Amino acid sequence: MEIHFRLKALNAEGFKAFFTGSDSELEKSGAKRIIIDSCPGYPCRISLKDLEPGEEALLMPYLHHDVHSPYRASGPIFVGKNAETANMAVNEIPLMLQHRLLSIRGYTSTGMMKNASVVEGKTLKDELIRFFKNKEITYIHIHNARQGCYLCLAEREND
Repeated sequence: MEIHFRLKALNAEGFKAFFTGSDSELEKSGAKRIIIDSCPGYPCRISLKDLEPGEEALLMPYLHHDVHSPYRASGPIFVGKNAETANMAVNEIPLMLQHRLLSIRGYTSTGMMKNASVVEGKTLKDELIRFFKNKEITYIHIHNARQGCYLCLAEREND
C-alpha cells in the first residue's frame, strides 16, 4: 500500500492583523517586527519558503500543538508580511525543508507522541512515509532541529 501525505502551512489570514499593529502593540503579545537580513535563515511558516533579504516579517510566539495532552506546545515562528499560504502537492517537500536538519514528531489523533527522529531535510519524504506506516500516527510536526522551532505539519492523505 502506498503512503501519501500533505504538508500544511499556517494560513496567512490568521496573521494579517498583526502587521497593522504598532511595535508596542506587537511587544505586548510577545511579537517583534524584523527586516530579513540574510537568506536562508528565516523560514516562513505561511509560504514554506525562506524569506528574502529586505522582506518585513514577524517573529512571534505560536501555539503549534494546541491539544489536551502532555505534548501541548508552543514556540517562536517567522511569518512574512506578504506571504501567501502555501498549497503543497501530495508528497511534496519544499526547498525550505530540504537544506535543514529537522526534528519530526509523529502523533496520534489524541495528541500523544508515538515516534520522533532527527533527519536531514533531503531524506524527509522517506522518513514521513516511514512514520505514516504506523497507522496510529495521524499527523507529524516538523521542527528545525537546531533551534527547535516549529516549521509545519504533515497530515496523512487518504490511503
